[in-house]
Amino acid sequence: MSRYLWFPWTAIVLTLFAGCATSPASKFYTLSPVQVVGQSSGTKPIMIAIDPVTVPELVDRSQIVTTLDANRVSIDEFARWAEPLKSQIPRVLAADLVQFIPGAIVSTYPQRVDDNAYRISVDVQAFDSSTNGTVTMAVIWSVRPPKRGEKVSGRSVVHEAAGGPGYDALVRAHSRALASVANDIAAATHSAMRQ
Repeated sequence: MSRYLWFPWTAIVLTLFAGCATSPASKFYTLSPVQVVGQSSGTKPIMIAIDPVTVPELVDRSQIVTTLDANRVSIDEFARWAEPLKSQIPRVLAADLVQFIPGAIVSTYPQRVDDNAYRISVDVQAFDSSTNGTVTMAVIWSVRPPKRGEKVSGRSVVHEAAGGPGYDALVRAHSRALASVANDIAAATHSAMRQ
């Protein structure tokens, strides 16, 4: 058999082997509440409801987005959020608020909400992960007391160093940044309670 006849067979075999090669496995990440030490427990329960959260469209996807520079981002197909940020952020805020506000009972939309609950709205304007190892979170929020008092509004801008390489460190930094936002919201809720 001539070598010209072997060429098509070699090409077919190499193509089959290439098709059997495995792609990298996806890794899934989730935000988590930050544990606060030394919080006193309260005696009077306070109902809090977190309304639906808005997030920028750029990061409103399953893939984790990192900022490369002022005009470029990277969308990693193999580093993904385990659930949408619109679900994770209120869930983690609720867990953080329970720690910052003694006696708080916090629910997230669309759970049933008591008419006597403090309503919290959250608009995430920036949820940036930078390849230089920092995260930035900018959030406009408001606390509306039940049936009385004026709404307390604010804006939190948090920069948090990842403290290590990789997505694990970036996700932990986002969790710490979210806890800082929750601390600001808790202070505003305490202020609204005094009205």
